[in-house]
Amino acid sequence: MRKTFELENLECANCAAKMERDIAALDDVKKCTITFMTSRMSISVEDHADFDEILNKAQAIMKSYEKDCTIVR
Repeated sequence: MRKTFELENLECANCAAKMERDIAALDDVKKCTITFMTSRMSISVEDHADFDEILNKAQAIMKSYEKDCTIVR
């Protein structure tokens, strides 16, 4: 399953790259791409994955790099 989300308050391209790397390393995540210029995140997960749980973990990762960055669901 693949979904795309808008990100609010993404202010650092380097932080976006770190977020992308850390989110992609989560269990059940096949691929994560964060495009800084458009403030969008595409995430692909295994079919059996709990998407809400993964998004909560992704949000926590984002907050660790940029406290005001949020995923628009």
